[in-house]
Amino acid sequence: MNGILIVNKEKGVTSRDVVNDICHIFGTKKVGHTGTLDPIAQGVLVVTIGKYTKLCDDLTSTFKEYIAEMKLGVSTDTLDITGDVIKEEKVELGNSVIIEGIKSFKGKYEQEVPIYSSVKVNGKKLYDYARAGEKVELPKREVEIKEIEVLEIKDDIVTFKCLVSKGTYIRSLIRDIGNYLNIPTTMNNLIRTKQGKFDIEDSYTIEEIRNNEYKLLDLEDVLDIDVIECDDNLYKKISSGVKQEKDSNKEYTLYKYKNNNVALYKNNKMYIYFES
Repeated sequence: MNGILIVNKEKGVTSRDVVNDICHIFGTKKVGHTGTLDPIAQGVLVVTIGKYTKLCDDLTSTFKEYIAEMKLGVSTDTLDITGDVIKEEKVELGNSVIIEGIKSFKGKYEQEVPIYSSVKVNGKKLYDYARAGEKVELPKREVEIKEIEVLEIKDDIVTFKCLVSKGTYIRSLIRDIGNYLNIPTTMNNLIRTKQGKFDIEDSYTIEEIRNNEYKLLDLEDVLDIDVIECDDNLYKKISSGVKQEKDSNKEYTLYKYKNNNVALYKNNKMYIYFES
């Protein structure tokens, strides 16, 4: 089986747990995803099945949308509410100050990667340094906060929506907002509502998938693609590995034979052959 599935990951499970569940449900070990969500987070997780696991990088979008909760007055070692508290104080800031501080992060800036992450430094994952109590210089990356909007401020919880570039850590964004406002902050909750063209409204829970209440997406649903129906002669050429050239401005070409996928080409080179 080959396909793409938009999963609504539940809070409290890892992205790996979701992959394991999909492996069990579909009876295959060939399952991947296009972007890890922390256990505290929920929402859109794009899962690839079968030969479509090769498409993970192709489906990883430039921008992702989140709804996040920022808790005021508390900071933790993991930058979210599941961590150990390292600072706590009463916050007495007006809502307008908080809103303006959050809005000031719209644009590009250098963001420090959190130590509790899987990013590698000198071949070792950062969370391994953290768990061992070892010091390490945390890398910085340029990220872009394309859109950011405060949705609600209630007591010590600020809820905001943001559209951010690939590689942005919302935990780190919340830490940086706190530093800008000169108050401790930590992430209280996180929902990924969009990943590129994939929307949470079109996603399915693991329970729905178990109950066969889902739609499996195919290549034409997720890629800007040319589709060519092969005659017998072209089918034989593609099956024999004969290089195909075509005049098109589209990156991908799908060759089909009798309505079945035969091969996916990327930039005029065979990318996936379905009949092997």
